[in-house]
Amino acid sequence: MRARGWGLIMKQEQILISITGQDRPGLTASVMAILAKYNAQVLDIGQSDIHATLNLGILIRTDELNSGQVMKELLFKATDLGVNIGFQPVSDDDYEHWVTQQGKNRYILTVIGRQLSAQNIEGAAKIVAAQGLNIDSIIRLTGRMSIRNPEHNRRACIEFSLRGTPHDRKQMQAELMQLGQDEDIDFSFQKDDMFRRMRRLICFDMDSTLIQTECIDELAKRAGVGEKVKAITERAMRGEIDFKESFTERVALLKGLDASVMQDIAEHLPLTEGVPRLMKVLKTCGYKIAILSGGFTFFGEYLRRQFGFDYVYANELEIGEDGKLTGRYVGEIVDGRRKAELLKLIAQVEHVNLAQTIAVGDGANDLPMIGEAGLGIAFHAKPRVVANAKQSINTMGLDGVLYFLGFKDSYIETC
Repeated sequence: MRARGWGLIMKQEQILISITGQDRPGLTASVMAILAKYNAQVLDIGQSDIHATLNLGILIRTDELNSGQVMKELLFKATDLGVNIGFQPVSDDDYEHWVTQQGKNRYILTVIGRQLSAQNIEGAAKIVAAQGLNIDSIIRLTGRMSIRNPEHNRRACIEFSLRGTPHDRKQMQAELMQLGQDEDIDFSFQKDDMFRRMRRLICFDMDSTLIQTECIDELAKRAGVGEKVKAITERAMRGEIDFKESFTERVALLKGLDASVMQDIAEHLPLTEGVPRLMKVLKTCGYKIAILSGGFTFFGEYLRRQFGFDYVYANELEIGEDGKLTGRYVGEIVDGRRKAELLKLIAQVEHVNLAQTIAVGDGANDLPMIGEAGLGIAFHAKPRVVANAKQSINTMGLDGVLYFLGFKDSYIETC
């Protein structure tokens, strides 16, 4: 106790309170009632619950005259509640040092897979630790998994909140990608800023992304030139030949095919796993959604009617007066450059910052839009695309994108 003028200034101190044990309703309220009784200031608080086991931390500042009584009453209350409690003094210098850390960069590392092992988590934690990043918290985004009735197409996802600045972000991304390939898991590493929490526009490639086929290959089969077209398609998707050149060659091979077959193909398109779930959530949450495809508008429009896409940009096949394909296309080819332009154009029309955009695709012609978007995701992509993308999904369906956006299963189930 120190004197100042005519009054007395009571010395203050910080105490970190740690409580663990079986969780129950009213536990936090009863602890706070004691702190309120002695007018303690709460400087920080955090609580988590794992398998009904509580972990509660509270950093308080209180008069040193009251601190002993606060701890005494909390000890009695902990005994009544059947939980463990600990106290740790925190000096003014240590507290102020902690305060100065709040300006550091923060990142989110999302890890997804069909299941996650301790080895998977160890590998990710070692990589971020070597980069000088500290883990502030870890949360599970996916629902609880039954061990008696394991779900078909089950998913596992956890999210690390990280503090600091990586020494070499490019190297870290490469190491995470390699770990993902080695252990069959996927990663997303994003800066934790307001744009990450406010994505508004998402653009998808169509063929081999929204659907599990290439529409031009399906048309080619009907035209009897399936193997020729498929070979050209694969070379184009790997980036071995120019997309425009390959597109023109493939379309020419479709000459004479009756256009009516497109309806039958559209009605039997194999949707990628997770598309209905993903689209339902995105539409419910008000996202603007676009198809930017090097495929054909007929199939994009069919998906628009089915799922409510806001925009569809693809290539238009020319149909002759006899109802057959002419082997030519109408208008400008939607190639990689055009996809990137369209992403920026739609963002401008919708008044969306580019940092709020997402692009998802699998082929080399998707790389320009993946690079332009605030969040670019390679989906079950070709090696060249994975190597140039910062995020990739290879282990699960397209609804894995939702976890990269921070959605929890508990949110998704309410949509």
